[in-house]
This record gives sequence, structure tokens and C-alpha cells, in this order.
Amino acid sequence: MQEPDTFEPEATRRDADVTESSRANRGWWDRNADDYQVEHGTFLGDDRFVWGPEGLDEVEAELLGPPEELKGKDVLEIGAGAAQCSRWLAAQGARPVALDLSHRQLQHALRIGGSFPLVCADAGALPFADASFDLACSAYGALPFVADPALVLREVHRVLRPGGRFVFSATHPIRWAFPDEPGPEGLTVSASYFDRTPYVEQDDDGRAVYVEHHRTLGDRIRDIVASGLRLVDLVEPEWPSWNTAEWGGWSPLRGNLIPGTAIYVCERDLRQD
Repeated sequence: MQEPDTFEPEATRRDADVTESSRANRGWWDRNADDYQVEHGTFLGDDRFVWGPEGLDEVEAELLGPPEELKGKDVLEIGAGAAQCSRWLAAQGARPVALDLSHRQLQHALRIGGSFPLVCADAGALPFADASFDLACSAYGALPFVADPALVLREVHRVLRPGGRFVFSATHPIRWAFPDEPGPEGLTVSASYFDRTPYVEQDDDGRAVYVEHHRTLGDRIRDIVASGLRLVDLVEPEWPSWNTAEWGGWSPLRGNLIPGTAIYVCERDLRQD
């Protein structure tokens, strides 16, 4: 095997189950957390709640509800990274818990600071009692990387109190049909939107070191409904004129033509299941 500092993983499309996806992505985020925070930390801020590369801020979007109504609410952030969103929630008077698969990402949360709990755990097995939270949120956390998103949604349904809301953002499904390039080469369809085969980066021995899973828009909605949650809104943020940044395949050029992010606003019914 190549030395770690020269290793270049092979990108491919192949199956990757729940266990392989979890192991690969825990390792990837632990190895890359430092670089990620250096590259994107300024854009994300230490205590902002940004839903995606477009820069849609919860202050403006109010997808979890008006900020003044967050005070005293128990909120679970899934895939929290350095817990920027949880830090913003705490500033509104909420009681957040920041959960992430990556220990190294949570070390960055410790570095920045905050008085809320940090939990290292898999989103598919949330270590909380039933009906523990009023709200849950996930800004590009967990859902794009898990092989069984329906399991995560069922877990979120379980830990939400009746009437609770779950809002999560992920790559807009249509982007899987286009190359992951920010320039003109990323504007031509190159793959089938209906091909759900995961994107996998693997080492020389064929072991996955990064996995991302594709779900069509219909798949996402069916997963939400099957979990017992109710979809109340689907937000596709438009690219704002002030945002001149490129983030991987996200860019002003592409953002003005095709959506890059989908935000799913879900609720658990008031009745007790």
C-alpha cells in the first residue's frame, strides 16, 4: 500500500453496505476534519447555522421556527461536525446536543467551545431515550453518507416528541446526473439520475475509505413517509448574488442554473404512535 501522504484513492461506483459505509466515513472525517475546518471554517463561522454551500442561514430561513421560539427547546443536531449550528441554537436559548460519527470533528467543537453536550455516535443508532427532543436538525450531516437513510429517519422519529420537527439538508438529487465540477464541464449530464449505485473511494486493497449514497427525490420522500414523519416543505435554495465562493462542485455558475441543495422539513404528528 502507498504511504498515507502519497495515497490517492480510486473513485468508483459500487455497492457499500451499512457497516462498510459507516467505517469508511468515520475514518475519512477523522482524517480530514482538520483540513475541512481550515477550508470551510470561515464560511461556516463558529456560531452560524448555515444549511449548505448556497449560504442559506437559519436566521433568515426559520425552518426550525422563529428564533424567539427556540428558547428552552431540546434540540438534537445530527452530523454536527464542529457544532456551529448547535452553538447558534444555544445562543437562542435552546438546549442542543451535538452528535457526530467523527471523534476528530467533535474535537474541533471542543476547541471552539460551548456548554452543550457532544456525543460521538452513529446516526443509525441514536443513544437517546424515546421522545427526548423537541427538534432535530442536520445540515449535510449523516444522511448523504449512510447506506440506510430510512433507519436514521426512524431513529429520529423515535427520539422526537409528538409535534416535533426534523429539518435536514443534503445534496440535491439532480446533481448526481452531473459531473462534480464547478465550471462549464459540470453542466452536461453524464450519468443516469436513476442510478442509485453509491460513489466509493477505495484503497489499493479495495477497502472503501469514503462513501456517499444517492437517493432520488422520490426515494427521499418515501423514506420520510415510511419512517412515520410527515413532509411539510421541500426547500431548494437559490444561489444568492453575494456568494462568489466555490465549494467542491458548488459554484455561482452552476447554482444559477441547477439546484445544489435540498432541505427537507419534516414533522412528527402530535398523536403518540
